[in-house]
Amino acid sequence: MYSCFLKRLIDFVIVFFVLAVIWPILLFMAIWLHFANKGAGTFFTQERPGKNSKIFKVIKFKTMTDEHDEDGNLMPDEKRLTRIGKFIRSTSVDELPQLINVLKGDMALIGPRPLLPQYLPLYTKEQARRHNVRPGITGWAQVNGRNAISWTKKFELDVWYVDHCSFLLDLKIFFLTIKKVFVREGISSDTSVTMEPFNGNN
Repeated sequence: MYSCFLKRLIDFVIVFFVLAVIWPILLFMAIWLHFANKGAGTFFTQERPGKNSKIFKVIKFKTMTDEHDEDGNLMPDEKRLTRIGKFIRSTSVDELPQLINVLKGDMALIGPRPLLPQYLPLYTKEQARRHNVRPGITGWAQVNGRNAISWTKKFELDVWYVDHCSFLLDLKIFFLTIKKVFVREGISSDTSVTMEPFNGNN
């Protein structure tokens, strides 16, 4: 009953009141990023697969500029990541606009992170079960390594969450997420500012 009905109701109520309180902060961050991103915009939207692989547009604060090199190609992530963008990403503030996705029903507060649509054909049948629930702003994989663990391990944790979803588990993930934000660990992999693309093998 929790995963089928109560989880969605609890998410909606919590997010509604949280947005009512923090909207001035979101407005301040949006204005700040407008100038820091050198005209690249404040918000980043991208198509992601949600529950049952239904595509929706995820909303995040934009933490990088759109600067290109001499050949017209986008510069590496580490070159485009602004100082404020690095701070916002390390504190997970860039995820806050996804509260709107939760309010709309595209996402949940807690669940497997929504990834890129092009990964869908690469999943094994077992890995694809991560889409049996709504994706979340934070999840079991995020509090157990985030970008510092392999894709294979991340998917194992996602599927484990699908099979063990409960109110108490969500509560545990919520408090562990707060701890992770303050410790600021697992933000990057060993070789990238964010996470290497999934190719079906890593």
